[in-house]
Amino acid sequence: MNNLSNEQDGCDYSAKPDSSAVSSRKNEETIKLIVPGNLAGSRLDQVLAQLFPQWSRSRLQRWIGENRVSVDGVTGSVRQKIWGGEVIRVTAGLMEEDQSHQAEAIPLNILYEDDHLIIVDKPAGLVVHPGNGNWHGTLLNALLNHAPQLAQVPRAGIVHRLDKDTTGLLVVAKTIEVQFDLIKQLQQRTVKRHYFALVLGKIEKDGLVDAPIGRHPVHRTRMAVVQHGKPARTHYRVLEKFTGCTLLQCSLETGRTHQIRVHLMSIGHPLAGDPVYGKTPPGSPVADIIAPFPRQALHAWQLELTHPGNGQILRWESRLPADIAGLLQALRNDASQPAPAFL
Repeated sequence: MNNLSNEQDGCDYSAKPDSSAVSSRKNEETIKLIVPGNLAGSRLDQVLAQLFPQWSRSRLQRWIGENRVSVDGVTGSVRQKIWGGEVIRVTAGLMEEDQSHQAEAIPLNILYEDDHLIIVDKPAGLVVHPGNGNWHGTLLNALLNHAPQLAQVPRAGIVHRLDKDTTGLLVVAKTIEVQFDLIKQLQQRTVKRHYFALVLGKIEKDGLVDAPIGRHPVHRTRMAVVQHGKPARTHYRVLEKFTGCTLLQCSLETGRTHQIRVHLMSIGHPLAGDPVYGKTPPGSPVADIIAPFPRQALHAWQLELTHPGNGQILRWESRLPADIAGLLQALRNDASQPAPAFL
């Protein structure tokens, strides 16, 4: 596997369990890392949020308050300044919600697997990670059943998500080292993710949506384009035009929650079938075709990344699911137009 250390700045992203400081508490392990120089001057909680993006800031702050974090052998504090090169140890422990992390015999469509990673083709209706109202029956539960060693990896190796009713490709890390490598690739925007998206209305030319995304100021379960949100960029390319609809290929530079759905809605072209961010207008010429579609018409069809073990650039593709393929065919039949060769 690639060595994730950087001798020039003292980084050590491998975060291997520290055999000299094995926790005696059940379901816990101590993770050791060396703070990279580019985080000098940041607070301890900010440093941990950068180095452990798989855990929430609130969880990391709670661990600091519970004396689970040490800096150069001394118990850390939230506002403590870090200057680079320090040895940080984090005793990661299960919280209440983690009790849902149980293996469940849920079938998976696995396109690729080796000692480092798993590529999963996710169906509609499968929640990726346990959360409010979905504590069981998730992709995480299925992964723990398929590969029990993933219990030793944060979030069972999941490094990015798809919404419950979005289909397509996900990568899962089989070790902590690989998880850090993949997260770093995502942060550096070298992972390429392409989606098919059917949107309402006619889009005439390719474009880019560059607009920050954050929590909706009123509807807290939704996301929105907001002034002080996190940077988000979505490229889109017109693939096929229908009466009242357009098929796009969307490519992500960033990976914000609901990014494609929010960005396309923000330019007046919500996803067909999206129950949260867009309804089919009653007067739409294809309302009878679109309205019965039960989910957002979004499919993660292509994934490309650098293999953490051998450095090869690998790419996987997923065929359109039957429901979206059927919807597109119904639109073509309505307009008496043939299917394009690329589909």
